[in-house]
Amino acid sequence: MAFTNWARNQSGTPAETRTPSSVEDVALAVREAAESGRRVRMVGTGHSFTGVALTDGIMLRPHGLTGIRSITKDNGSSSVCVLAGTPLSVLNEELDRRGLALANMGDITAQTVAGAIQTGTHGTGRDTGGLADQVLKLEMVLADGSVVTAAPGEDLFDAARVGLGALGVLTAVTLRVEPSFLLHNRRQAMPLSEILDRLDAMTSANEHLDFFWLPHTDACLVKTNNRHPGPARPPAALKHWLDNVFLENTLFGALCGVGGRFPAAIPRLNAVSAAFLGDSESVNTSYKIFTSVRDVRFLEMEYAVPRERLGQALRETRDLVERMDWKITFPIEVRVTPPSEAWLSTAYGRPSAYIACHVYRPTPNPAYFEGVEEIMTRLDGRPHWGKLHTRDAAYLGKVYPRFADFVTLRDRLDPARLFANPYLDTVLGA
Repeated sequence: MAFTNWARNQSGTPAETRTPSSVEDVALAVREAAESGRRVRMVGTGHSFTGVALTDGIMLRPHGLTGIRSITKDNGSSSVCVLAGTPLSVLNEELDRRGLALANMGDITAQTVAGAIQTGTHGTGRDTGGLADQVLKLEMVLADGSVVTAAPGEDLFDAARVGLGALGVLTAVTLRVEPSFLLHNRRQAMPLSEILDRLDAMTSANEHLDFFWLPHTDACLVKTNNRHPGPARPPAALKHWLDNVFLENTLFGALCGVGGRFPAAIPRLNAVSAAFLGDSESVNTSYKIFTSVRDVRFLEMEYAVPRERLGQALRETRDLVERMDWKITFPIEVRVTPPSEAWLSTAYGRPSAYIACHVYRPTPNPAYFEGVEEIMTRLDGRPHWGKLHTRDAAYLGKVYPRFADFVTLRDRLDPARLFANPYLDTVLGA
């Protein structure tokens, strides 16, 4: 049965598809793959734009490994052990029902826990990093079929938190959680020129900063999220639908469709989008603020650059789009995170800023991605593992201080490359 990702730009047909319902089922599949000379991969829900999930061997689907295994509360700290195939949307609701929450997360909730962690899903945060930085333990099946638990202090822990599925198959993840909290969300229209002058002040003043620049305009939508004591003031149902469903999906999708047929009209269409940007605010449960609806299909490339180079990266990207006269409908998104200790985290060892470029799926623009990628790599950028890029092991080994250590550990744990695929051959070396 063929597998196709969400963006419909990656597909493959494995020799066999299984849906394990226990860690023992996963271990059996790994052993049988080794014995038969096949490779094996666990996929998520297909929200990566790269071929990181593909395999020509045994594909393990995550649907049978879902739910919370246990919750632990100890001296004021809490953790949840969740099965690897659990969608983030389900985890959010189950935690909220128990009065708990993740400290930070990205805006897509269709991903599985393991898939989001393995590809380095990060969100935005001044003080709190992505999901990998909230991991306390990992349960995984190694290439020899053994089941191990990786914990802090072990190389396997820091390597496997963003492990690309190259070191083993994750079956359960223990995450740090905390009591449920409210976030004060503010949405403001601001000129890009003003933001560029205030980047440092804006990143230091807000717990979570996320902004979107509309190419061919000076308009940005700035979203800031900060903790709030309450009471909750959720947006009215009509206002939530207008902002999150109609404007950001229905109307935006229609404008993308028109722009796809009439590219010359895109600057004017973006000006229309900019005119709809308005200020609003609400106070709501954290995960309802963090997450967004994304119905318009797109292709995406995202790079993490040292935070001090964010302004330069944005200015060069803006100038490049204007100089090349590309017609770009999708906004460019900017987020920030603190340093991470996970070896292959895009934020390893440095405060980072993320610049994400998108194009409407029916109208890809490889030259746009190529041009922006040249800027990002010149600034020591690290590509998101689940988003489009052209970097290989030779480049990545220069921008990740622990890259060689990761490859050495992989050589020891999976010398026969049971978990390999063409994408890993490129980014980690064959």
